[in-house]
Amino acid sequence: MLLPLLCVIAVPVAGQEPVGPGGYRWLEEGPFVGPLYMVISIERQMVHVYDGDRLVGIASVSTGMKGHRTPTGEFPVLQKREWHRSNIYSNAPMPFMQRLTWDGIALHAGHNPGHPASHGCIRLPYAFARKLFGMTQVGTLVSVTSDRLSPVLMVDALVVGDPGSAVVTFAPQAPVVLAQRDETAAPMLEVDPGIFRLRLMRR
Repeated sequence: MLLPLLCVIAVPVAGQEPVGPGGYRWLEEGPFVGPLYMVISIERQMVHVYDGDRLVGIASVSTGMKGHRTPTGEFPVLQKREWHRSNIYSNAPMPFMQRLTWDGIALHAGHNPGHPASHGCIRLPYAFARKLFGMTQVGTLVSVTSDRLSPVLMVDALVVGDPGSAVVTFAPQAPVVLAQRDETAAPMLEVDPGIFRLRLMRR
């Protein structure tokens, strides 16, 4: 039997303005305290970069074209190489490569027309890829989605229904409880409304 999931979608209030093909924008200069993570939308051909619960950068991307689709899912960075060449596609250059899968999917600097044009990799504007490479580490999480750019926390009903269970933010400061349940209380959400607007959805 499939159990419903409680999805908490946090939508950043600012910084949602689109950038053109090959464009990018950093909303903060750092230092970044992390943890850092990215959300990539295939439909919108965009990446949003978060430092903890703050949106700090956005950029246009180019994902896999027809017949070479970029897979969706949650991927940790597996390997980083500043100067890398493809083992699959004619030794093609892949500067500032951050590997997401061992079968050839990676983030890297490359031609960025604002539409799907790669063989499955996620191409980034060159200057953006260079700075991002210096910010991440092996294990940095990357969420590749069909059409979403905001962070999503998915909590299984078994977790929400477990007395005493709690879900907390990734913020490096004192953790903020997002959802907690006991025998008498429903799950509660506590996020600074100045940072996020929240939508709750059940599926």
